[in-house]
Amino acid sequence: MKGLRALLVSALAVFCVTAMPLQVRAAAQPIHFADLNWESGSLITDILRYIVEKGYGLPTDMLPGTTVTLETALAKNDIQVIGEEWAGRSPAWVKAEAAGEVVAVGDTVKGATEGWWVPEYVIKGDPERGIKPLAPELRGVADLARYKDVFRDPEAPGKGRFLNSPIGWTSEIVNQQKLKAYGLNDSYVNFRSGSGAALDAEITSSIRRGKPILFYYWSPTPLLGKFKLVQLQEPAFDAEAWKTLTDPDNPDPKPSRSLPSKLSIGVSSPFKARYPQVVTFFAKVDLPIDLLNQALAKMSEERLPTRQVTQAFLKEHPDVWKAWLPGDVAAKVAASLK
Repeated sequence: MKGLRALLVSALAVFCVTAMPLQVRAAAQPIHFADLNWESGSLITDILRYIVEKGYGLPTDMLPGTTVTLETALAKNDIQVIGEEWAGRSPAWVKAEAAGEVVAVGDTVKGATEGWWVPEYVIKGDPERGIKPLAPELRGVADLARYKDVFRDPEAPGKGRFLNSPIGWTSEIVNQQKLKAYGLNDSYVNFRSGSGAALDAEITSSIRRGKPILFYYWSPTPLLGKFKLVQLQEPAFDAEAWKTLTDPDNPDPKPSRSLPSKLSIGVSSPFKARYPQVVTFFAKVDLPIDLLNQALAKMSEERLPTRQVTQAFLKEHPDVWKAWLPGDVAAKVAASLK
């Protein structure tokens, strides 16, 4: 009798849990978002979190980490969402995707790109600021060897400085390998900044002082909304060469531009199964890159909190985000903004 009673109690408990509204079931267990430490990742993540919280009534939080550690955590379902996932770039993601542990959802920011950049005045000059062209024939990475003195490293005489992304980013490994592939390893110092904020500060400081600087960057970003920059030409994308660039142990990397950019929302497979309605929303997210760059530029220039920029973006562009959501969910988000 006791066994039967225990079985009935257990079955009733399971029924009650499964019959509960999704919001109630999830209340004790927040959805873990990756805490991305660059501006676009931070803003996109907060926009998603705001809608998930206010529209779907689900609690969320954030867990920090580097790109690779966050992708590894996603594969283990230790986190459930990466708001800005450049899918296919890192071996960690490729392995997890092949194993069915993670899924890239949607095409969130069309026109995104990454590569090596210089301020426009380095090539064309800027008469209003009294800046003369320092590298007038600079068009692509193949020209950099003869312009190493233009980008002189103050701590390494005879070498230029290439400003790489922070250690721990997938792009940092790729850029390190590209320096070898382009024959620039002996001509340029591979300088790594400590964080995305430090990278931005170094670039912004140099541009405002009219100094030449060679750096890795991407779009969407505040810089693309504030400054005139030129992306250097690279060899056409080659899938086999790309494999050598993402492998830090490959001694003979081959030249190639980076994998064509597609920004998605990375989710764990258990999350996709548990929250299909949220995944449907994620699949419809489409952030116009010009509007996003403008919002990022304002956030950076005025040093605004991310949540403030999120709310302003949602208030100013309801036509953008309402297209992603069912009517009742969109109404809840709109009500929360009043």
